[in-house]
Amino acid sequence: MEFSPLFWPVELKGNTIHILDESRLPEKISYIKARNYQQAALAIKQMKTRAVGQVTLAFYAFLLTARLHKEKKALLAALRKAAQAINATRPTLPFKFISDMVLGWASAGMDLEKNINGFLAGLKNKRVRQAEQMVELLGSEDSILTHCNVSGLMPLIAELARRQKKKLRFFVTETRPYLQGWRLTAWELQLFGHSVTLITDSMAAQVMSGGKITKVIVGADQLAQNGDIANKIGTYQIAILARHFEIPFYVLCPPTSKAETGADIKIEVRSDEEMLHYRGLPLAPKGIKGYYPAFDITPHNLITRHIYMEL
Repeated sequence: MEFSPLFWPVELKGNTIHILDESRLPEKISYIKARNYQQAALAIKQMKTRAVGQVTLAFYAFLLTARLHKEKKALLAALRKAAQAINATRPTLPFKFISDMVLGWASAGMDLEKNINGFLAGLKNKRVRQAEQMVELLGSEDSILTHCNVSGLMPLIAELARRQKKKLRFFVTETRPYLQGWRLTAWELQLFGHSVTLITDSMAAQVMSGGKITKVIVGADQLAQNGDIANKIGTYQIAILARHFEIPFYVLCPPTSKAETGADIKIEVRSDEEMLHYRGLPLAPKGIKGYYPAFDITPHNLITRHIYMEL
Protein backbone atom coordinates (compact mmCIF):
# COMPACT_ATOMS: atom_id res chain seq x y z
CA MET A 1 0.00 0.00 0.00
CA GLU A 2 1.25 3.47 -0.87
CA PHE A 3 1.34 5.94 2.01
CA SER A 4 1.18 9.71 2.11
CA PRO A 5 4.59 11.39 2.56
CA LEU A 6 3.21 12.60 5.89
CA PHE A 7 2.53 9.10 7.21
CA TRP A 8 6.21 8.62 8.09
CA PRO A 9 7.89 11.98 7.50
CA VAL A 10 11.20 11.32 9.26
CA GLU A 11 13.85 8.77 8.28
CA LEU A 12 17.29 7.94 9.67
CA LYS A 13 19.90 7.36 6.98
CA GLY A 14 23.31 6.53 8.40
CA ASN A 15 23.98 9.17 11.04
CA THR A 16 21.73 11.80 9.48
CA ILE A 17 18.03 12.30 10.19
CA HIS A 18 16.05 13.43 7.14
CA ILE A 19 13.00 15.49 8.17
CA LEU A 20 10.23 16.32 5.73
CA ASP A 21 9.88 20.11 6.04
CA GLU A 22 6.13 20.44 6.51
CA SER A 23 6.40 24.23 6.53
CA ARG A 24 7.25 24.13 2.79
CA LEU A 25 4.31 21.96 1.75
CA PRO A 26 2.51 21.75 -0.59
CA GLU A 27 4.64 23.92 -2.85
CA LYS A 28 7.83 21.94 -2.31
CA ILE A 29 8.78 18.54 -0.91
CA SER A 30 12.13 19.11 0.77
CA TYR A 31 14.00 17.66 3.71
CA ILE A 32 15.92 19.15 6.62
CA LYS A 33 18.94 17.27 7.90
CA ALA A 34 19.65 16.83 11.61
CA ARG A 35 22.86 15.25 12.86
CA ASN A 36 22.43 15.69 16.61
CA TYR A 37 19.74 16.15 19.25
CA GLN A 38 20.15 19.94 19.28
CA GLN A 39 19.22 20.19 15.59
CA ALA A 40 16.36 17.73 16.11
CA ALA A 41 15.00 19.72 19.04
CA LEU A 42 15.12 22.93 16.99
CA ALA A 43 13.14 21.31 14.13
CA ILE A 44 10.46 20.26 16.63
CA LYS A 45 10.35 23.68 18.28
CA GLN A 46 9.99 25.41 14.91
CA MET A 47 7.24 22.99 13.86
CA LYS A 48 9.12 21.80 10.81
CA THR A 49 7.58 18.45 11.68
CA ARG A 50 4.70 17.63 14.04
CA ALA A 51 2.45 14.80 15.17
CA VAL A 52 4.07 11.43 14.38
CA GLY A 53 7.04 13.23 12.81
CA GLN A 54 8.14 14.82 16.07
CA VAL A 55 7.73 11.52 17.92
CA THR A 56 9.91 9.70 15.38
CA LEU A 57 12.42 12.54 15.37
CA ALA A 58 12.77 12.41 19.15
CA PHE A 59 13.55 8.68 19.08
CA TYR A 60 16.11 9.11 16.31
CA ALA A 61 17.74 11.99 18.20
CA PHE A 62 18.26 9.66 21.15
CA LEU A 63 19.60 6.97 18.84
CA LEU A 64 22.19 9.32 17.31
CA THR A 65 23.21 10.39 20.81
CA ALA A 66 23.61 6.77 21.88
CA ARG A 67 25.85 5.98 18.91
CA LEU A 68 28.37 8.55 20.15
CA HIS A 69 28.65 7.14 23.68
CA LYS A 70 29.43 3.50 24.36
CA GLU A 71 30.38 3.64 28.05
CA LYS A 72 27.25 3.42 30.19
CA LYS A 73 27.90 6.35 32.51
CA ALA A 74 28.70 8.70 29.63
CA LEU A 75 25.75 7.34 27.66
CA LEU A 76 23.27 8.04 30.44
CA ALA A 77 24.65 11.55 30.96
CA ALA A 78 24.37 12.33 27.24
CA LEU A 79 20.85 10.91 27.01
CA ARG A 80 19.74 13.02 29.97
CA LYS A 81 21.02 16.15 28.22
CA ALA A 82 19.19 15.14 25.05
CA ALA A 83 16.05 14.45 27.07
CA GLN A 84 16.20 17.88 28.70
CA ALA A 85 16.41 19.57 25.29
CA ILE A 86 13.67 17.51 23.68
CA ASN A 87 11.30 17.70 26.67
CA ALA A 88 11.55 21.50 26.56
CA THR A 89 10.49 21.85 22.91
CA ARG A 90 6.69 21.71 23.03
CA PRO A 91 4.90 21.25 26.37
CA THR A 92 1.55 19.80 25.25
CA LEU A 93 2.91 16.64 23.63
CA PRO A 94 4.34 14.44 26.45
CA PHE A 95 7.91 13.98 25.21
CA LYS A 96 8.86 12.89 28.74
CA PHE A 97 7.07 9.62 28.02
CA ILE A 98 9.56 8.99 25.20
CA SER A 99 12.55 10.18 27.23
CA ASP A 100 11.69 8.01 30.21
CA MET A 101 11.27 4.99 27.96
CA VAL A 102 14.69 5.46 26.32
CA LEU A 103 16.44 6.22 29.62
CA GLY A 104 14.83 3.11 31.11
CA TRP A 105 16.19 0.94 28.31
CA ALA A 106 19.64 2.49 28.67
CA SER A 107 19.70 2.14 32.47
CA ALA A 108 18.83 -1.55 32.11
CA GLY A 109 21.72 -2.02 29.69
CA MET A 110 19.42 -2.86 26.78
CA ASP A 111 20.37 -2.43 23.13
CA LEU A 112 19.01 1.03 22.25
CA GLU A 113 19.45 0.55 18.52
CA LYS A 114 17.36 -2.60 18.60
CA ASN A 115 14.72 -1.24 20.97
CA ILE A 116 14.22 2.10 19.24
CA ASN A 117 14.02 0.60 15.76
CA GLY A 118 11.70 -2.12 17.04
CA PHE A 119 9.44 0.40 18.74
CA LEU A 120 9.17 2.55 15.61
CA ALA A 121 8.43 -0.46 13.41
CA GLY A 122 5.64 -1.37 15.80
CA LEU A 123 4.38 2.21 15.75
CA LYS A 124 3.99 2.06 11.97
CA ASN A 125 1.93 -1.13 12.21
CA LYS A 126 -0.23 0.27 15.00
CA ARG A 127 -1.00 3.37 12.93
CA VAL A 128 -2.25 1.16 10.11
CA ARG A 129 -4.37 -0.81 12.58
CA GLN A 130 -5.79 2.44 13.97
CA ALA A 131 -6.89 3.44 10.46
CA GLU A 132 -8.49 0.02 9.99
CA GLN A 133 -10.46 0.42 13.22
CA MET A 134 -11.70 3.81 12.09
CA VAL A 135 -12.90 2.44 8.74
CA GLU A 136 -15.00 -0.15 10.56
CA LEU A 137 -17.08 2.71 12.01
CA LEU A 138 -17.73 4.43 8.69
CA GLY A 139 -20.70 4.05 6.39
CA SER A 140 -20.73 3.59 2.64
CA GLU A 141 -21.06 7.30 1.83
CA ASP A 142 -19.93 9.28 4.85
CA SER A 143 -19.05 12.96 4.65
CA ILE A 144 -16.28 13.63 7.15
CA LEU A 145 -15.21 16.87 8.78
CA THR A 146 -11.61 16.78 10.00
CA HIS A 147 -9.57 19.34 11.91
CA CYS A 148 -5.80 19.77 11.81
CA ASN A 149 -3.61 17.03 10.32
CA VAL A 150 -3.04 13.49 11.57
CA SER A 151 0.15 12.66 9.68
CA GLY A 152 -1.11 10.66 6.75
CA LEU A 153 -3.85 8.75 8.55
CA MET A 154 -6.74 10.47 6.77
CA PRO A 155 -5.77 9.40 3.22
CA LEU A 156 -4.99 5.93 4.60
CA ILE A 157 -8.49 5.75 6.11
CA ALA A 158 -9.94 6.92 2.80
CA GLU A 159 -7.96 4.35 0.82
CA LEU A 160 -8.91 1.47 3.10
CA ALA A 161 -12.53 2.58 2.90
CA ARG A 162 -12.34 2.70 -0.88
CA ARG A 163 -11.15 -0.90 -0.92
CA GLN A 164 -14.32 -1.77 0.98
CA LYS A 165 -16.44 0.08 -1.61
CA LYS A 166 -17.04 2.94 0.81
CA LYS A 167 -17.04 6.33 -0.85
CA LEU A 168 -15.94 9.10 1.51
CA ARG A 169 -16.05 12.86 1.13
CA PHE A 170 -13.96 15.19 3.28
CA PHE A 171 -14.50 18.70 4.52
CA VAL A 172 -11.21 20.05 5.83
CA THR A 173 -10.97 22.99 8.20
CA GLU A 174 -8.26 25.55 7.57
CA THR A 175 -6.66 25.44 11.04
CA ARG A 176 -5.01 28.80 11.28
CA PRO A 177 -2.44 30.15 11.83
CA TYR A 178 -0.46 27.48 9.96
CA LEU A 179 -3.19 26.57 7.46
CA GLN A 180 -2.54 22.89 8.12
CA GLY A 181 -5.86 21.89 6.61
CA TRP A 182 -5.11 23.72 3.39
CA ARG A 183 -1.41 22.94 3.16
CA LEU A 184 -1.33 19.39 4.47
CA THR A 185 -4.64 17.51 4.81
CA ALA A 186 -6.31 18.80 1.64
CA TRP A 187 -3.08 18.28 -0.29
CA GLU A 188 -2.51 14.68 0.77
CA LEU A 189 -6.16 13.69 0.27
CA GLN A 190 -6.17 15.18 -3.22
CA LEU A 191 -2.83 13.49 -3.93
CA PHE A 192 -4.55 10.12 -3.58
CA GLY A 193 -7.65 11.09 -5.53
CA HIS A 194 -10.13 11.58 -2.69
CA SER A 195 -12.93 14.14 -2.63
CA VAL A 196 -11.93 17.09 -0.46
CA THR A 197 -13.50 20.49 0.18
CA LEU A 198 -11.71 23.18 2.15
CA ILE A 199 -13.62 25.37 4.60
CA THR A 200 -12.46 27.90 7.16
CA ASP A 201 -12.87 27.07 10.85
CA SER A 202 -15.70 29.57 11.27
CA MET A 203 -17.82 27.80 8.63
CA ALA A 204 -18.22 24.56 10.60
CA ALA A 205 -21.59 25.38 12.19
CA GLN A 206 -23.17 26.44 8.92
CA VAL A 207 -21.85 23.37 7.08
CA MET A 208 -23.07 21.04 9.82
CA SER A 209 -26.46 22.71 10.01
CA GLY A 210 -26.89 22.13 6.28
CA GLY A 211 -26.55 18.38 6.75
CA LYS A 212 -23.30 18.16 4.84
CA ILE A 213 -21.38 16.34 7.63
CA THR A 214 -22.11 12.82 8.91
CA LYS A 215 -18.95 12.17 10.97
CA VAL A 216 -16.14 14.17 12.57
CA ILE A 217 -12.65 12.67 12.86
CA VAL A 218 -9.81 14.46 14.66
CA GLY A 219 -6.49 13.50 16.18
CA ALA A 220 -5.03 14.21 19.62
CA ASP A 221 -1.64 15.30 20.86
CA GLN A 222 -2.32 14.03 24.36
CA LEU A 223 -4.92 11.72 25.89
CA ALA A 224 -5.67 12.05 29.61
CA GLN A 225 -6.58 9.02 31.71
CA ASN A 226 -10.23 10.10 31.93
CA GLY A 227 -10.55 10.41 28.14
CA ASP A 228 -10.13 14.19 27.78
CA ILE A 229 -7.90 15.15 24.85
CA ALA A 230 -5.61 18.01 23.89
CA ASN A 231 -5.63 18.72 20.18
CA LYS A 232 -5.09 21.56 17.72
CA ILE A 233 -6.81 24.77 18.79
CA GLY A 234 -10.39 24.78 17.55
CA THR A 235 -11.10 21.11 18.23
CA TYR A 236 -13.17 21.89 21.33
CA GLN A 237 -15.61 24.14 19.49
CA ILE A 238 -16.06 21.54 16.72
CA ALA A 239 -16.84 18.91 19.37
CA ILE A 240 -19.50 21.19 20.87
CA LEU A 241 -21.03 21.72 17.43
CA ALA A 242 -20.97 17.99 16.70
CA ARG A 243 -22.86 17.31 19.93
CA HIS A 244 -25.39 20.03 19.10
CA PHE A 245 -26.06 18.61 15.63
CA GLU A 246 -25.89 14.97 16.85
CA ILE A 247 -22.91 14.11 14.64
CA PRO A 248 -20.56 11.32 15.85
CA PHE A 249 -17.20 12.75 16.99
CA TYR A 250 -14.26 10.32 16.77
CA VAL A 251 -10.71 10.80 18.02
CA LEU A 252 -7.60 9.01 16.75
CA CYS A 253 -5.71 8.81 20.04
CA PRO A 254 -2.11 8.38 21.13
CA PRO A 255 -1.33 6.21 24.17
CA THR A 256 -2.74 7.49 27.46
CA SER A 257 -0.48 9.99 29.24
CA LYS A 258 0.09 10.47 32.97
CA ALA A 259 -2.38 13.38 33.05
CA GLU A 260 -5.46 12.38 35.04
CA THR A 261 -7.75 14.88 33.28
CA GLY A 262 -7.49 17.58 30.64
CA ALA A 263 -6.96 20.13 33.41
CA ASP A 264 -3.56 18.50 34.04
CA ILE A 265 -2.37 19.03 30.46
CA LYS A 266 -0.20 22.08 29.91
CA ILE A 267 -1.33 24.12 26.92
CA GLU A 268 1.44 25.46 24.71
CA VAL A 269 1.15 29.20 24.06
CA ARG A 270 3.27 30.15 21.08
CA SER A 271 4.55 33.56 20.02
CA ASP A 272 1.84 35.89 18.75
CA GLU A 273 4.18 36.73 15.85
CA GLU A 274 3.29 33.36 14.34
CA MET A 275 -0.35 34.44 14.27
CA LEU A 276 0.23 38.04 13.17
CA HIS A 277 2.50 37.08 10.26
CA TYR A 278 2.41 34.33 7.66
CA ARG A 279 5.55 33.49 5.69
CA GLY A 280 6.88 36.96 6.38
CA LEU A 281 3.70 38.82 5.42
CA PRO A 282 1.93 40.92 8.10
CA LEU A 283 -1.70 39.95 8.70
CA ALA A 284 -2.62 42.70 11.15
CA PRO A 285 -1.86 46.39 11.73
CA LYS A 286 1.53 47.11 13.25
CA GLY A 287 1.47 47.17 17.05
CA ILE A 288 -1.55 44.85 17.43
CA LYS A 289 -1.11 42.12 20.04
CA GLY A 290 -2.17 38.54 19.57
CA TYR A 291 -2.80 35.51 21.77
CA TYR A 292 -1.96 32.09 20.36
CA PRO A 293 -2.71 28.97 22.44
CA ALA A 294 -1.76 26.15 20.07
CA PHE A 295 -4.13 23.58 21.63
CA ASP A 296 -7.39 23.28 23.51
CA ILE A 297 -8.94 20.60 25.70
CA THR A 298 -11.96 18.60 24.54
CA PRO A 299 -13.79 16.91 27.46
CA HIS A 300 -14.34 13.17 27.17
CA ASN A 301 -18.13 13.52 27.37
CA LEU A 302 -18.14 15.21 23.94
CA ILE A 303 -16.30 12.31 22.32
CA THR A 304 -18.36 9.53 20.72
CA ARG A 305 -15.49 7.07 20.63
CA HIS A 306 -11.73 7.03 21.15
CA ILE A 307 -9.79 5.04 18.54
CA TYR A 308 -6.93 3.95 20.77
CA MET A 309 -3.35 3.17 19.91
CA GLU A 310 -1.80 1.44 22.90
CA LEU A 311 1.94 0.78 22.75
